Amino acid sequence: MNILFKKLLYLIIMLFIISLISFLAIHLAPNSFFASGELNPNITQESIEHLKSIYGLDKPLYVQFFSWIFAIVQLDFGISFSSGEMVKNEILNRIPITLTINIISMVLIFIISLYLGIKSALNKSSLFDKFTGQLSLLSFSMPSFYLALLAVLIFAMNLEVLPIAGLHSVRDDGSLNYYLDFAWHLILPIFIIVFAGIGSLILYIRSLTIEILKSDYIFFAKARGLSKNQILRYYILPNLYPPVITILGLSLPGIIGGSVILESIFSIDGMGLLFFHSALAHDYPVIMGILIIGAFLTLLGNILADLVLLKLNPNFDTK
Repeated sequence: MNILFKKLLYLIIMLFIISLISFLAIHLAPNSFFASGELNPNITQESIEHLKSIYGLDKPLYVQFFSWIFAIVQLDFGISFSSGEMVKNEILNRIPITLTINIISMVLIFIISLYLGIKSALNKSSLFDKFTGQLSLLSFSMPSFYLALLAVLIFAMNLEVLPIAGLHSVRDDGSLNYYLDFAWHLILPIFIIVFAGIGSLILYIRSLTIEILKSDYIFFAKARGLSKNQILRYYILPNLYPPVITILGLSLPGIIGGSVILESIFSIDGMGLLFFHSALAHDYPVIMGILIIGAFLTLLGNILADLVLLKLNPNFDTK
């Protein structure tokens, strides 16, 4: 309970700091949502000032900030400048698909990296090890946006075996065909995220596994006649889980942040695409809402990773 209280306090403090930095950065950025209106001769200055007063933008910055903090505590992120809809509703409509893509990608990254990294270490200097090393180098050296465009060009446009964009090609009738079509549209985005995320993790797991194999307890386990599967299950995996889970927790912000690019390329109506359009339109309430939600999910992911590590190893220091 003491650990949970500390983690909750940490979450609140970090969210406050992130919200303050984000708020200041957005308001210090050049131009604003009302800049185009100021150049329009058909819109009077009085009308612009009236709009600013409606959204509370005529007040001092510190008043705007604390009013906004008080509002988000009540889960009220304001009204979108562009659409006039509640920001909370716009985010809730789009967050499921973004979370679905990222959670599936995280699971696949964990499984694939663990398998390839361990197998590469167990077969050091083999052809498979060399192949895995080249695959890893290709993974973290190739920009995800370039890989996404390349995949669209090859698989969607030239070979025409995968959809080029969107999430559905059939109407929502609740049938199995509808969900299979949905899964079919997710293949390319998830592939890009997974391929871009496994490179460094494979090399990290391989390096850790090689160090574990040099340990005395592995030597004694082999001397006792334990099989490779037993050594893997009882000695290698338990020592790999803590650092790997930590790395996955730290890589979560990058995966969520990458959704902005991928959802824009594949026209996926998620939080990433909403953030992209809102940034172009200087839609402050939506931008701030997405930043806070993204920060909350990232911090929550790191906290859950710490709690999992604590469960695996009660002596693990999560401070």
